Amino acid sequence: MEDNKKNALYCSHCGALIGEDEDYEEVNGEVVCTDCYERHTTTCDRCGETIWTDDSYGDEYTTLCRHCYENHYTRCSCCDALLHEDDAYHLDGYDYCSECYHDEVDKNRSIHDYGYKPEPIFYGDSKRYFGIELEIDGAGKDSDNADELLAIANRGEEHIYIKGDGSLDDGMELVTHPMSLDYHKKYQWEEIMKKAISQGYRSHQTSTCGLHIHVNRSSLGETHDEQEDIISRILFFVETHWAELLRFSRRSEYSMNRWAARYGYEKTGREILDKAKKGNNGRYAAVNLMNWATIEFRLFRGTLKYNTLIAALELVNEICDLAIHLTDEGIANMSWSEFAGTLTEPELIQYLKERRLYINEETTIEEDM
Repeated sequence: MEDNKKNALYCSHCGALIGEDEDYEEVNGEVVCTDCYERHTTTCDRCGETIWTDDSYGDEYTTLCRHCYENHYTRCSCCDALLHEDDAYHLDGYDYCSECYHDEVDKNRSIHDYGYKPEPIFYGDSKRYFGIELEIDGAGKDSDNADELLAIANRGEEHIYIKGDGSLDDGMELVTHPMSLDYHKKYQWEEIMKKAISQGYRSHQTSTCGLHIHVNRSSLGETHDEQEDIISRILFFVETHWAELLRFSRRSEYSMNRWAARYGYEKTGREILDKAKKGNNGRYAAVNLMNWATIEFRLFRGTLKYNTLIAALELVNEICDLAIHLTDEGIANMSWSEFAGTLTEPELIQYLKERRLYINEETTIEEDM
């Protein structure tokens, strides 16, 4: 009787007695009843060793013993994803999955790839926000220059990021997060522009640079149909006053046709919008409608002159307001002189005078950079 007790087998996991005629398994040299084996063990996907389920070092898709994990796998230090050592990216002593690695590199890079687009950060208290893309050229796609510009632009908070742009000869593109008009006016644009000029960049004085202004569609109406109506009248204003806007833009006709072509005048805004929707111009339209969240005014030549930048923003704001408050007939019956006579913004009035677009008044013109 005592010999039988000495030879009895007990499950190392649950402690149950295993009868002489019952099967059992071994895990790490320990006896395990078949019930515990089936319920609480698994197999390493790499080496095939049986291990306790609680001891797996893998994830929901991959089961790993400790040895295989420590010798052949790692985890992303950002998102904790399981990675085979051959698939891991290494940066500054940390391991990353592909997505987190490129996010981390982008975060620490001064000049991002053209397709880089972070989540927008909105600045200012307004229903209408303006995002600016300002191209500068002539002094290089240079990280040191970019760092100096970002140190001014992002003092305290991230307002601007910088991207490469294949349309530029030797430059880069400054892109803002959305800001209200008042926020842009109080923002350190003058300081940024002076620094860019001192670095050797130009914008107006190139054949490559543009100034693009995005306006959030949500500021143009509560519903999609309302937004479409107002956008149609924006297009109608642009086509009605194309000659004046061409002069305002500082672009040549050739440059406008290449980078910001018109859709062509029609009797109603809706007819112009229908043309626009056919997409023959792609995004290279005076008013680009291909972005789902914004419309983009692409008319303007680049500039490193503060007053010119603010005047362009104020003009876009005025056009949007007119499209909201007037009908097609009201826009058609308003001459450019009448439009200019309603304006009150000093930067816009000054610019219109410089371009001989303000009720025939002359003024001294400062050189645009």
